[in-house]
Amino acid sequence: MGKRFLLLGLALLLVFSMAACTPSEPGGEAGETQGEVSGGSIGEVPTAVEGSFIVGFDQNFPPMGFVGDDGEFTGFDLDLAAEVANRLGLELVLQPIAWDAKDMELSSKNIDCIWNGFTINGREDDYTWTVPYMSNTQVFVVRADSGINSFADLAGKTVVVQADSSAETALVDRPDLVDTFGDYIKAADYLGALMDLESGAVDAVAMDDTVANYQMESREKDFVVLEEALSPEDYGVGFLLGNEALRDIVQATLEEMAADGKMAEISHNWFGKDITTIGK
Repeated sequence: MGKRFLLLGLALLLVFSMAACTPSEPGGEAGETQGEVSGGSIGEVPTAVEGSFIVGFDQNFPPMGFVGDDGEFTGFDLDLAAEVANRLGLELVLQPIAWDAKDMELSSKNIDCIWNGFTINGREDDYTWTVPYMSNTQVFVVRADSGINSFADLAGKTVVVQADSSAETALVDRPDLVDTFGDYIKAADYLGALMDLESGAVDAVAMDDTVANYQMESREKDFVVLEEALSPEDYGVGFLLGNEALRDIVQATLEEMAADGKMAEISHNWFGKDITTIGK
């Protein structure tokens, strides 16, 4: 019996010794950084679902992300995301979200990032950001025949803004202006707000200039943008605070797309010109 136990102990010791000498697999705990960009090729990408890149977006925010006439998701930002996913060898998963629930979606890791005309300004410390890829301005949109030409003309008028949007944030800094409104409404999305504007239910919509111009040009809306602007801003891709690993991989890919002309090509497809800012 003594010899048998001794032999068993030696065998176990040998097994443990071999395991200790065997190189461990890269990574470690789930979600730990494993990817590295090198000439467009990467190792494992630290995404919420292995092999997928899950992009959270507002599906009512043309031209950045929306439902096209064919019923499929489309948009400038979604085309950028598709190119990034393709270059990284990942499956793109487009996940529409309620805009006021975006933080919950990100923190619960239902999505990998927020990519949909997402304003950096005022949120710098709330997310881990890519560098800005586009500039934008918050403006007021009114009907062309409304007689509203300035901020002063908004006095007593009904103004609508999307809840938890950059326009709402900009108006927080302008209580002097908001106090002049006759009514101040917070809507779920901009498409509904613009429909109310078109019907005459509201007098003005505070929103992104890029989105407003798209609506006027491509959808032939009889709207105008006031020359006075609320605030300039920059668009970026927002990741969960601290997720530099995935941000760095996406950032490097965007820079690659800017350098080889693909980003400009996508911009021309949507806006007729290159309005991106990376590398400019």
